[in-house]
Amino acid sequence: MPTRSTPARTAAPSSRAELIADTALALLAERGMRGLTHRAVDERAGLPQGSTSNHARTRQALLEVTVRRLAELEARVLAPGKLHTGGGPDEAAGGLAHALHRYLTGSTELLVCRYELALEATRRPELRAFYDDAGRRFREPLAALMASAGSTEPERHALSLVAWAEGMMFACAVGSYHRAVPAEDELRAGCAELLRGMLGTTAG
Repeated sequence: MPTRSTPARTAAPSSRAELIADTALALLAERGMRGLTHRAVDERAGLPQGSTSNHARTRQALLEVTVRRLAELEARVLAPGKLHTGGGPDEAAGGLAHALHRYLTGSTELLVCRYELALEATRRPELRAFYDDAGRRFREPLAALMASAGSTEPERHALSLVAWAEGMMFACAVGSYHRAVPAEDELRAGCAELLRGMLGTTAG
């Protein structure tokens, strides 16, 4: 079973702004969207009442702060820049499997936060645009990865790859496979099979 870490402890906050954002993520993972309030952040973080409101005056501003911090922490875990291997499907699969395994064995609380924020974004158009913009930092490297692996349709193949990765993370973090997270070599094998099928190649 994966180790479940508290989002606020994924990286030590270096400022009051980071403390507020990390605390917001911790509350979101533990209590859901209804439990994320300015007052609750102040109380959990041990800050004077009104501190969070001074930093993020509205509900929308607090959610944007939370989305931004989530994207920063996920980037540290997934390290998309390291996925640019310049090799074929098997090399690409190795990098992706390593990133997914790191996520699923140490940062699943971040996934819970992402799902909460994604659902909220479906109800808040102003958050939808902000959420999508934050997620672009992950989609673009995957399209580049597919191009380097030999794809002639990197955008379309990147979408298929995202769907596979997102499905794997959902199933293993909060779905029916949460007690049976695949080993890194199993993730690598599954990803390689997908990539070879899309790219029309065989095992090297």
